[in-house]
Amino acid sequence: MVRMPLTPADVERGERLGAILRRARGGRSMLSVALDAGISPETLRKIESGRVATPSFSTIAAIAGVLGLSLDEVWAEVGTDAAGRVAS
Repeated sequence: MVRMPLTPADVERGERLGAILRRARGGRSMLSVALDAGISPETLRKIESGRVATPSFSTIAAIAGVLGLSLDEVWAEVGTDAAGRVAS
């Protein structure tokens, strides 16, 4: 399967997602959050750094659950662009 290149908007959303997760993680270690979410610490590191701009829904749902974030909260921040418009 050929993967389409990411658009600048995809990259920006990935960076916003990473910032939200880092902020929500606070003082918790990356290792403990990753293990609690059932993912590798490397995967969490890549998502938080924006290197994985389009993680799977199940991965985001697992991380959000561990961090006590609702998916509505996550989408409210990730699903809008810098000007507050709904991202396409």
